[in-house]
Amino acid sequence: MTVATDDQAPWGRVDDDGTVYVREGDGERAVGQYPDATPAEALAYYERKYTELNGQVTLLEQRVKRGASASDVTKTVAHLKQLLVEPSAVGDVAALRTRVDALDSTVGELTEKQSAEAQEALAEAVVYRTSLVVEAETLAAQDPARVQWKQVTASVDDIFARWQKHQTEGPRIPKGEGNDLWKRFRAARSTIDQHRKAFYADLDATHREARQRKQALVESADALASKGADGIPEYRRLLDDWKRAGRAGKKYDDALWARFKRAGDVLYAAKGEIVAQDDAEYADNLTAKLALLDDAEKILTNGDRVSAREALTTIQLRWDEIGRVPRDQVRPVEDRLRKVESHVRQLDETHWEKNNPERKARSEGLASQLQDAITKLEDELAAAEAGGDARKVKEAREALDARRVWLDALGS
Repeated sequence: MTVATDDQAPWGRVDDDGTVYVREGDGERAVGQYPDATPAEALAYYERKYTELNGQVTLLEQRVKRGASASDVTKTVAHLKQLLVEPSAVGDVAALRTRVDALDSTVGELTEKQSAEAQEALAEAVVYRTSLVVEAETLAAQDPARVQWKQVTASVDDIFARWQKHQTEGPRIPKGEGNDLWKRFRAARSTIDQHRKAFYADLDATHREARQRKQALVESADALASKGADGIPEYRRLLDDWKRAGRAGKKYDDALWARFKRAGDVLYAAKGEIVAQDDAEYADNLTAKLALLDDAEKILTNGDRVSAREALTTIQLRWDEIGRVPRDQVRPVEDRLRKVESHVRQLDETHWEKNNPERKARSEGLASQLQDAITKLEDELAAAEAGGDARKVKEAREALDARRVWLDALGS
């Protein structure tokens, strides 16, 4: 039988009777036999056993690095120590024991670290859960009459969803503290529910009253149909009442408004027929006034106040004699006549300004003063020119030119 040498298998050997030994320290220990196999196969079998043990130790080392639970590490270390007392394996068993002992020595440190992390996570969980309570309490403290209830309801649902998620996924908060926070949250949510129900109850009552008022307004509007166009003033008063009636809820508001508007459409349709008849009746008047406007607009080029006023008076008398024009043409023709009237009025105002006795007296007095100043400046200019004083000549000429401009302006 071929026996593995120390060079071929430094951690074990196979005896002549098939017994496999593992070397430990200065001695060796029998680990078992592998019947009906060559020494190499028998040795390889127990080396694989060692590889399995090594894999378990390596796995635990990796778990520790990733922050495995200290209690789980403790259990696994104890289990590995038991396996490594006299393992049926060939390999550096002592090295495995050393690695396991090293892991064992880190359990205390790991426990302390994880305990601190757990306390920190717990404190953060309490802070987060408390923040959810504060959010809910803040919503509950709002004025029920001024909040947007759809938004508030959505916010409360969101807060509760976050509460449930944190309760499921987050650290377990101590029962007493957790119960206190839940009671506060539940109380806030209950307050919000009560406020919401009260708000919508009041809103329903308000809508009901508005609905009754608007129903009565619709009936009053329908009753005006027999009056035709004469019912429009009363319909407008009803419309003012409608605007003050308040909201009845979108569904009812839309339906009632459709009925109310339909009643008004009947009245305005009757008025439309009257207007159409009037337009047909007044069509000739429009033709006459348009022709009259052509004559009137010639006054715009007339600068003589008296003749322009006489021509306008004649046109105004004729204008009134012609009478009404179609409704949609009233503004256009009136605007054209107003333009002519404005021109004549401007001629009157200009004449008055020029011939106002008080203003005329002031202008004549100022003109006399300017004329005296001009005479004086002319003498000063002549003296300066005779004396050859260029500076005084310039000053006198500038002052003289300015007074002459002012005098010309008064004369205009």
